[in-house]
Amino acid sequence: MFRQALRQVAKQSSNTVRRTYATEASDALRLSLALPHQTLYADSEVQQVNLPSVNGDLGILANHIPIVEQLRPGLLEVITKGGETEQYFVSGGIATVQPGNKLTISAIEAFKPEQFDVQAVKNLIADAQKRAASGDEVAVAEANIELEVLEALQGVAH
Repeated sequence: MFRQALRQVAKQSSNTVRRTYATEASDALRLSLALPHQTLYADSEVQQVNLPSVNGDLGILANHIPIVEQLRPGLLEVITKGGETEQYFVSGGIATVQPGNKLTISAIEAFKPEQFDVQAVKNLIADAQKRAASGDEVAVAEANIELEVLEALQGVAH
C-alpha cells in the first residue's frame, strides 16, 4: 500500500521537474558561502564555482542538477560574472546545489592561498609525520587527518 502511494507521488512529481543542461544556463548561479564565524558570499551572483569534492573536482554552473557533496581539503574557486577568479583553500565542508540556481557551501574554514607560509606548512607536515609514526592510536588518527589537510594545502600554498 505504501509503495503504491510512493510510486504515485513519484510519478506526479517527476512530471513537473524538467532536466536542463548547464550549457543552456541563462540565469546566474547564486552562491552562499558561509563559515562558522563569517559569510564570504551571501546569495551573490557568480558564473561558476569549482569544488574539491570527495567524489572528485566539480564545476558548478547555473542549472546544475541538485546534489549534496562533501568537500575534501583543497582549492575552491569562484569565478565571478566579470570573469575574475577568487580562490580559497577549504579543509572540508558541505556543498548543496538546489533548484533555482542556488549553491550553498558551509565550510569549516576558508583561506586565500597567499595567506600561507610554504615553509611553515612543510614544518607542520614533518611534525605530523612523526606523530603518525607513534604507537598511540588516537595520536596516529589525528596526525593522519592533519596530514591529509596539510598535504592538500602544500599543493596550493604560495
